[in-house]
Amino acid sequence: MTAKRDNYLSWDEYFMGIALLSAQRSKDPSTQVGACIVDAKHKIVGVGYNGFPSGCSDDEFPWAREGNFLDTKYPFVCHAELNAVLNSSAIDLHGCTIYVALFPCNECAKVIIQSGIREVIYLSDKYAETDSVKASRKMLSAAGVKMKQLKTDRSEVSLNLNIEAK
Repeated sequence: MTAKRDNYLSWDEYFMGIALLSAQRSKDPSTQVGACIVDAKHKIVGVGYNGFPSGCSDDEFPWAREGNFLDTKYPFVCHAELNAVLNSSAIDLHGCTIYVALFPCNECAKVIIQSGIREVIYLSDKYAETDSVKASRKMLSAAGVKMKQLKTDRSEVSLNLNIEAK
């Protein structure tokens, strides 16, 4: 009898992988973030990545990180978490988990809380010392939303789009 594989992805690794793959759709030259929302039955109910709102051409709006506010991407870009909530196929996100590459900012924390998502699983917390993330943590904690940084021994997951080569 053949034994099952033992190096398969955990649920957390799988859903974070979907978030990271979604991030590859972002056209932002400096930061690509993806998000994946999952219900209690391990079903994906929403995905998103950071980019401009539908109907706003990414050739006509700025991608700059610095300069006058209206000459930067910041007033125009929708974050991955917001897009995942807005793109959700579920009517109700209460009790869901969101997987995201970066710890959510304060604006995304509001969306997460208001949508009823109960857990945030993230990879990077590189902006932990910013006021935005401090405010986010304070709100998420006050609302009873669990926060967990994904720790894994796996450093990468690769995809082969040339399936004929296998």
